[in-house]
Amino acid sequence: MMLSRGLLRISRITRTSNVLGCRSLLSHRLDPFPISDDSSNSLGDSAQKVFGCREHYSWSNPARLGFTHQIHHQSTSLVEEQLDPFSLVADELSLLANKLREMVVAEVPKLASAAEYFFKIGVEGKRFRPTVLLLMATALNVHLPEPIPNVGPVATELRARQQRIAEITEMIHVASLLHDDVLDDADTRRGIKSLNFVMGNKVSVLAGDFLLSRACVALASLRNTEVVSLLATVVEHLVTGETMQMTTTTEQRCSMEYYMQKTYYKTASLISNSCKAVALLAGQTAEVATLAFEYGRNLGLAFQLIDDVLDFTGTSASLGKGSLSDIRHGIVTAPILFAMEEFPQLRAIIDQGFEDPKNVNLALEYLGKSRGIQRTRELAAQHANLAAEAIDSLPETDDEDVRRSRRALIDITHRVITRNK
Repeated sequence: MMLSRGLLRISRITRTSNVLGCRSLLSHRLDPFPISDDSSNSLGDSAQKVFGCREHYSWSNPARLGFTHQIHHQSTSLVEEQLDPFSLVADELSLLANKLREMVVAEVPKLASAAEYFFKIGVEGKRFRPTVLLLMATALNVHLPEPIPNVGPVATELRARQQRIAEITEMIHVASLLHDDVLDDADTRRGIKSLNFVMGNKVSVLAGDFLLSRACVALASLRNTEVVSLLATVVEHLVTGETMQMTTTTEQRCSMEYYMQKTYYKTASLISNSCKAVALLAGQTAEVATLAFEYGRNLGLAFQLIDDVLDFTGTSASLGKGSLSDIRHGIVTAPILFAMEEFPQLRAIIDQGFEDPKNVNLALEYLGKSRGIQRTRELAAQHANLAAEAIDSLPETDDEDVRRSRRALIDITHRVITRNK
């Protein structure tokens, strides 16, 4: 039943978020990315020129766009604050990192070493999801209970439970990375050798399973059946999305709707349902919980769309993985799908597959001539706008900590679509 609702929900996303038919945005419209479209140059002739697009986008004048709320980074208040979303929760992120290392300790040394592989200091990653969730917790907790003695300056009973959601989410995320690397036969992750490359596929799969089991134990300790159901559904979605990617038909590979469904399951479901879980633990209304979900869903979709762009425009060093890894594995993403709309002959190349490097080069040439990269960025910007709208629609408050966290959540939507790694 949950899977059925998820399918209906993501189907609705793709209908309303289509590049040409997206609903009118409110106060957080972001300017499309003006990328030079030099169709006379193929990718093979000047890849850097065609795909150097991340250096050419710019923000529009907020006055021209008619902003009604001064909460963007152009506003005076944010310039004065030098708002950094990650610094707002830096202390909690440090505590969370230590807690995660404690939670993945195992009796068998090799399993313990494998389970902590991506939790070690220096390779923890950006901690993007925990940052979002901790900020969301503050953004929704207008009235926090009094701190519990001897637990810490930032901890309350509610805050501790919401921190637990951040820990669970990160364990589920890392488990999915371990499993994905096995399925993709990847040899790097986060700029270092992948676990499956170092310890083998079997140990890597078992380490992922171990992390999921630890996440389940932590989830059960919350004693909230609705939250348990949400995050259990996330695991189902991860499996569903990966299976969708592995078993696509020719028609499905060329379908934007199918691609967006898969993207929701593989990337956006985790952050959206975790945001909703944070809201539910705070005792928020169904309406507020839905807004938290919408923020996470649209942020997750924007994040993946930019990831798909960076797979073509980034470098192996900046991404921590090999560039062009998706297309070389036969995975068709948004830039290629948009390019195919302009050059229908690209469909024949996709149908043949990308085992032959010549087909990869041909597809890249068509992509270089098309607006596929720009249109993908525009779609990501639309989802970032929708995420910002969700935050702006939360109940008003005079609490400055709450307002600051909400501004930080909107700032993250900007960072997601302007990042280069």
